[in-house]
Amino acid sequence: MTRRRPLRLLAAAASLSLLTAVAACGGDDEAAAGDDTTVVKVGTLRGQPHFYAPLLYEDGDGITYEAVTLDTAPALNDALVSGQVDMVVGSITATIASVAQGRDLRIVANAADGGSGFVGNDTIQSVTDVEGKKFGYLVASSQEIAMRLTFEEAGVDADAVELVELAPPEFFNAFSTGQIDGFWAPEIAVSLALGDGGHEVASPYETEIGRVNIALITTQRLIDDDPDLVQKVVDEHTRVTEEMTTTQDVWLKDLVETYGGDQEVFETALDNFWLRADIPDDWQAQIQALIDASYELGKITEKPELGDVVVDTFAETS
Repeated sequence: MTRRRPLRLLAAAASLSLLTAVAACGGDDEAAAGDDTTVVKVGTLRGQPHFYAPLLYEDGDGITYEAVTLDTAPALNDALVSGQVDMVVGSITATIASVAQGRDLRIVANAADGGSGFVGNDTIQSVTDVEGKKFGYLVASSQEIAMRLTFEEAGVDADAVELVELAPPEFFNAFSTGQIDGFWAPEIAVSLALGDGGHEVASPYETEIGRVNIALITTQRLIDDDPDLVQKVVDEHTRVTEEMTTTQDVWLKDLVETYGGDQEVFETALDNFWLRADIPDDWQAQIQALIDASYELGKITEKPELGDVVVDTFAETS
């Protein structure tokens, strides 16, 4: 007789709101799982192609996966810290901020680089043109850090820019209706704006933080309790991430059918992503640069060590 062994983390009762947000891979996994199967809940964002990997994880090797879809990056980290999920595909910048506050989060694999854009209307042809303009940005994101580093490098006085804090779904509407003259934001707002008369002012990837964006994240508590389980999840995440680069026509169609959206816009957005699971030295150096910049720009008040943010013993490093 097989034995189903729920993770200790999951013994805590999940909130009703979270439970209603669950989009389980499979649906009958409770009945299908054997008694020896460990259930791993992986949080991710709803309807975003670069966050789609957890919905493609396949049960096996003693693990049943449940994908939990939420709406914001902070909600993902909150769910992980509270034990309502065991891992998340989430924001690297938000993770650094959380670790700086003493929260138990650790990056164990990459998920996707890129996905950013510096877009302007006809009044913004260069970085220095942003002074005096209304310019949208996503607070506490890698895009904000890259924006501020680029402004500094170009000699732009950020106080001379009318910065407008927006949420990801708000960028395109604000730009297309003329409420802002440009923005530095994540996809899919970039692809939508480029298809609606906007233009890329400059590459968003030229600072020392490179293309870093999202990663597979868990807790030190789970790493200490069951490192073999973490390794198995990282291995499955790596397999799926690599497979996604060659099967986009299949899974993207499924994503659109499930969550809606414009497949052509998603395809354009994915051209601006680099799906990957490895964490080589140069990538870790960019994470260190993101930590340094977050501290120097006053986004965090405590500067965590790289080893407290990234655990490099599970994913490939070369």
